[in-house]
Order: sequence, then structure tokens, then C-alpha cells
Amino acid sequence: MSLTPFTRRHWLTRSLAVISAAAFPLTTAWADPRTIKILVGFPPGGGTDAIARLLADPLREALGAPVIVENRAGAGGQLAAQALKAAAPDGTTLFLTHDHTISILPQVLRNPGFDPAKDFVAVAGFATFVNALAVSGGTPASNYRDFVAWVRQQGGRAGVGIPAPASVPQFLVQTLGQRERLELTPVPYRGSAPMMADMLGNQIPAGIGSVPDFIENHKAGKLRIVAVMGHARQALLPEVPTFAELGVAGFEEVPYYGLFAPASTPVAERERIAAALFKALAQPVVRERLTAMGLTVEPMTGEQLARRERAYTAVWARIIRDSGFQPQ
Repeated sequence: MSLTPFTRRHWLTRSLAVISAAAFPLTTAWADPRTIKILVGFPPGGGTDAIARLLADPLREALGAPVIVENRAGAGGQLAAQALKAAAPDGTTLFLTHDHTISILPQVLRNPGFDPAKDFVAVAGFATFVNALAVSGGTPASNYRDFVAWVRQQGGRAGVGIPAPASVPQFLVQTLGQRERLELTPVPYRGSAPMMADMLGNQIPAGIGSVPDFIENHKAGKLRIVAVMGHARQALLPEVPTFAELGVAGFEEVPYYGLFAPASTPVAERERIAAALFKALAQPVVRERLTAMGLTVEPMTGEQLARRERAYTAVWARIIRDSGFQPQ
């Protein structure tokens, strides 16, 4: 059989494709056509959202699949957690979150609609962080003691913003009020972004949130971080004392950030995603940006993240119980 120029070219092209495929087979990671969705339980513009979007691109490169961030804001991450519970356990839906949704919500809600121990599995952790008290630009206080004195001048009453109700910041506001004999009222928001907007507009005198929530505006001089949680001062904020230094002990346990998947997600899928995350964290630009956001980069396997989550949950279960708080 004689071949026309067209069929010869066509045959040669197909042959080269077959040879190339045999010589350079695609790995599973780079052949995965599925879109991977990262759920975030807070609005766009907040610290958790910024972290998720920072990690999405290097994860896409490492996994060889589209990676999108989907905000399911509201109820302190409860809506996103419920969406994760309902998702197929096939490795295409992940939940990027911190301690509040996983460790705190199940302690403060009678029916959160999910049980982290039964409905989720830890995939990998990537950072720890600390919470902080910050004062708005219009509040005449340059440090914690100044803030306490200013509140006393206002009749001993002030509202303090928190990113979500029944959260670590809420219990910290209540503890500060008790220790300083002030009427500090937690003012809950639907995430850190709207709280930050009100702080920048001087609609509220102070707020408690994570250092990643505050660090950019603190550096810009638009608000002032006056105290941080944790065992030691933060490298990015060496001038800011810890609450323990200020006499408010018991808040030294450090919260975490991690990726979670629906229960029953295959081990191979979880390990594949964890490996991609560790590859992303190995990039200097990613580590630098996470550090600049106020995080301490700390890669954790799924097992290590699960152990940290259990220990942190135990500490806060005791604090919440001792506070007299009743699940709502």
C-alpha cells in the first residue's frame, strides 16, 4: 500500500506520539484532569482566604490539576465544614482551616452539623500562628496598658471585635474583662475581613484576631497590635509582649492551620495532596509570604496534624468548660 504525503505525515505524527508516551509516561499527579476545590469558611479578603489563594497556584503546579478556592463564609466556618462533610471522599474537595472550626465550634454548639473525629480526616498541616489584640487607629493607645486605661476613662466599657461568636477571641475578651475588671463586650463578625473594615473605619475601638489578619495594617500604621498569645514574642513583632507577660496566663497553646478531607478519602489521595503541599512549602517565595503574613511555617503530616488537633481541642475544652459557657 502506498502512502500519500498526508497519510505519511499523519502516520509519522501518531508513531512519534506513541513512542513519546512509552518513553515518558505521565505520572498520576500530572495526568489528573479533576478540579480540586479548597473550601474556605471565611469571606474573601480575610487572612484564611489570602492563605488559601497563596497556596492554590503551587498546589496546582504540583498536582497537575486545576485548583480553585471556594468561599463558604458564615458561622465561623460551620457552613464550609458542613459542605466538606457532604462532599465525595475522592480527594477533590479539601477544607483549609484553622483551629476555630475544627477544635472550637464542636465545643460551643449543641449541633454543629459535623463531627471532626468522624466526618473528617487530617491531610496535612502547614503552619501555626497566634491570636492578638489590636487597637484601631482612632483609639488613643500605643500599648496594652494604655488601652486598659482608655477603657476606664470611657466608664469601664468597650466593645471588642471578634471574627466569629463563641470563638477563642471571645473567651479571651471575657478573660481580659475579668482580669482588668472591665466590661469588655465581644462584638462578633462574619469573619476577619468585615471586622477589619470596621476597625479601619474606627467603628470599633479594638479587635482580637490572628496575627495574619492584622499584620499588614499593623505594618502600615493603620492599627496597632498591642499583645499576642503564645509562649514567646513573635519574630515579626519583637516589640509586642505576650499576654502571659502582661499577667494574663493560660493562653499559650498555639493554634494551627491545615488541610482536611472528608472521612474515607483514600490514603493514596491524602498522601498525594500532602506531598504537593510540602512541595509548595519548600518554595522560598511561598515560605517568605506565609511568614510575612504572621505564620510560622511548620509542615505536618496528616498524623501529626491530627495529634496537634486533639491536644489543642483538649486544652480548649477545659477552658470553655471552666468559663461556664453553655453550648448554644
